[in-house]
Amino acid sequence: MGFLDNLFNMADKKELKKFNKIVDSIDALEPKFEAMSDKELKNMTEEFKGRLDSGQSLDDILPEAFAVVREASRRVLGMRQYKVQLIGGIVLHQGRIAEMKTGEGKTLVATAPVYLNALTGKGVHVVTVNDYLAKRDKEQMSKLYEFLGMTVGVIVHGQNPQVRRAQYECDITYGTNNEYGFDYLKDNMVIHKEQMVQRELNYAIVDEVDSILVDEARTPLIISGPGDKSTHLYSDANTFVLTLKPENYEVDEKQKSVSLTDSGIQKAEVYFNVENITDVVHIELYHHINQALKAHTIMKRDVDYVAKDGEITIVDEFTGRLMFGRRYSEGLHQAIEAKEGLKIQRESKTLATVTFQNYFRMYNKLSGMTGTAKTEEEEFKAIYKMDVVQIPTNKPILREDLADAVYKNEMGKFNAVAEDIIERNKVKQPILVGTVSIEKSELLSQLLKRRGIKHEVLNAKHHDKEAEIIAQAGRLGAVTIATNMAGRGTDIVLGGNPIFLTKKEMKRLGYDESVINKVDSPIEGLELEGNEEIFAARKQYEELHDKYKKQTEEEQEQVRAAGGLAIIGTERHESRRIDNQLRGRAGRQGDPGSSRFYIGLDDDLMRLFGSDRISGVVEKIGLEDDMPIEHKILSKSIEGAQKKVEGRNFGIRKHVLQYDDVMNKQREIIYAERRRVLDGENLQEQVQGMIKSIIDQAANIYSTESGFNEDGFRDYLYHIFMPKGSIEIPDMEKLKVEEIVEQTYEIAMKIYGGKEERIGSERMREVERVILLQSVDSHWIDHIDAMDQLRQGIGLRAIGQQDPVVAYKMEGFDMFDDMTKHIQEDTVRYLFNITIEEPVERKQVIDVEHLSSSATDDPDNKTVKKDDHIGRNDDCPCKSGKKYKKCCGR
Repeated sequence: MGFLDNLFNMADKKELKKFNKIVDSIDALEPKFEAMSDKELKNMTEEFKGRLDSGQSLDDILPEAFAVVREASRRVLGMRQYKVQLIGGIVLHQGRIAEMKTGEGKTLVATAPVYLNALTGKGVHVVTVNDYLAKRDKEQMSKLYEFLGMTVGVIVHGQNPQVRRAQYECDITYGTNNEYGFDYLKDNMVIHKEQMVQRELNYAIVDEVDSILVDEARTPLIISGPGDKSTHLYSDANTFVLTLKPENYEVDEKQKSVSLTDSGIQKAEVYFNVENITDVVHIELYHHINQALKAHTIMKRDVDYVAKDGEITIVDEFTGRLMFGRRYSEGLHQAIEAKEGLKIQRESKTLATVTFQNYFRMYNKLSGMTGTAKTEEEEFKAIYKMDVVQIPTNKPILREDLADAVYKNEMGKFNAVAEDIIERNKVKQPILVGTVSIEKSELLSQLLKRRGIKHEVLNAKHHDKEAEIIAQAGRLGAVTIATNMAGRGTDIVLGGNPIFLTKKEMKRLGYDESVINKVDSPIEGLELEGNEEIFAARKQYEELHDKYKKQTEEEQEQVRAAGGLAIIGTERHESRRIDNQLRGRAGRQGDPGSSRFYIGLDDDLMRLFGSDRISGVVEKIGLEDDMPIEHKILSKSIEGAQKKVEGRNFGIRKHVLQYDDVMNKQREIIYAERRRVLDGENLQEQVQGMIKSIIDQAANIYSTESGFNEDGFRDYLYHIFMPKGSIEIPDMEKLKVEEIVEQTYEIAMKIYGGKEERIGSERMREVERVILLQSVDSHWIDHIDAMDQLRQGIGLRAIGQQDPVVAYKMEGFDMFDDMTKHIQEDTVRYLFNITIEEPVERKQVIDVEHLSSSATDDPDNKTVKKDDHIGRNDDCPCKSGKKYKKCCGR
């Protein structure tokens, strides 16, 4: 592999030479912009826009635009981009992925390409992993953009449509992948163009691109409404599963699946009094039993989920964060609720759905940045057509990456971790310990408590002050236990991060508590008179902040002398990328530091995916519980196991995409149709085409080898166009089929024309739009549900040697074809049969503004659902006196 590595390095070096030439031209412009006044620098934005309007490209003005941003950044933020940060910015502008190590200032890297692309006026989206980072980055960077005359918005959970629309209209908009995706779906459910919030998807920079486009790619976004299935089957299945013994079922931990054995099937048939539980008529019951089994055998409390405040809350397997509002799909969440003895919520019905892959591929240009992406480059290229460029660090990396220490079992491993922490803590070296779950972080916390080591625990149960805790993990003597990905996006600065001067820290430094609370009061817009206290508090705060900053700089030197930040990994993650992210928390900007992973042979990764060779080596050595081993075979086996899992997960994501690609083509057609209606397009020609198509299809159906079925043809047309006897359909005996079609079409058009004469052309066009929109929406929702049902059962086709994806495509196409015919029939039937006396108004099939973007999840198929407890047979909340399904639920 040495030759290939050299080859790739040569290619990278060649590319870096090109980037360096551009950076040299940016450097050459620096004196010119340094000499400008603030006003002159600001005026460059209008000059750039004018040059773009006159035909220049973004590439033509890139060096000057980047130089302007660097100078403005120096003046406004007190930060000047390094050469490597400018290279990162060029890569982002080119629609690629910039891999930059932790601490290289990725937030600042994005500013130049964001500004450059915002000059087109089409909008730039900066995508972050959570609301906190979206708000933080917007607040920090908006000063720079606003100085240059740009408008900046932020999309966060809970904003109303009017506010969201204003944020999207800004030149630059910050927000999370979930919020952007949900707004896209909701925009395609509104009934008036003015209700839409997003504009064209122009250019996006995705921060932590691997987390959003890879880890979250198994997560289709789904907006759902209330279902009408009963919940008693979940309780029944749960009670039955409690009667089973281990020989009644088989667990496949690798695939995260479980199934009944023959003895388990027999037990189920006796318990539920059915003859053959695997028969298609009992498929729902069988599915509930499997989900109940999965809840008890695969899903672990405090690992996969937590039971909190009477609800089941999912724990993200990659970040360790609680995923509030998100629910497992396909009844698994209800099965876990039954297992934990909680109230079982109703299942929901899908109203709109899209995968992140297909959402982000809609942008005209997409780019991203992260500390670790090279291991997933194949996936980025295959799905998003983006390659990964590794950007050199500003200063050499001094971190020492120590060899893995492998132990016979978990207890031996954790005791060794505790001893390592005690030794390092003696010299006050700061330590960040990465764990894979809440359960493991609390186990280690107990061990350290017994040994009297003060420490902070950061896991899904203590997520509120995540950024503050992780920012101070570089303090002298700090010991922080965190789930591997916690605090991602927050810099760990040796000696403490002065950005996070918390109230607790202020108290520690002797700041007057009576004034602390006043610091949070806003200053902008306040009159000085009557607010002297707040201004005094802010002045004191700034003085204290300077004092604190000086103190952290002194502490920084002590931390460096103690060896810098030590990273201890307590288990290898199934993805090498996540391990690299944990490692990368130390050694930022040339700081000293170290990293080491401790591994137990009974860790999940080793147990499920490690090779038999490892067991052989261990047996030969005769390993004791507290005796570590380091061996090349072990290191290779660990990496091999990780590659196996990475390959399997990539396969799952590709599989999800293959299915969604079928839906995506259909979704594009339907959403384009809706957009035509919302844009107020004249649909007269399209409606006439529908009328002709319906008559043609009917003539084909009722033309048989034995002759033309007049009665059937007449009845069908009466059903579609007008009540029987209200129109004369021609005598068909002496006519050819083509003539029948032609004459019938002429009669239909006379009726259609008569309606238009009575109500006026303008009103008729709106009637057509109203009816088509409602018909499309109601049929599309039913179609999504039908496709969802097809998707759940299609895997069984593999038993009959049929490719499930091919079967899904073929049947999905037939179902879509049927749906479009039904849309045409309904549209024409309503148009011909309604009496229009009152002003016509568009009716909302789905109340978009009151849909909550909460979510449902599945370990391999995370989804998003509406939290709504109105059953289809309940009284409608609008107090009409009708059932919900007959009223607003229609």
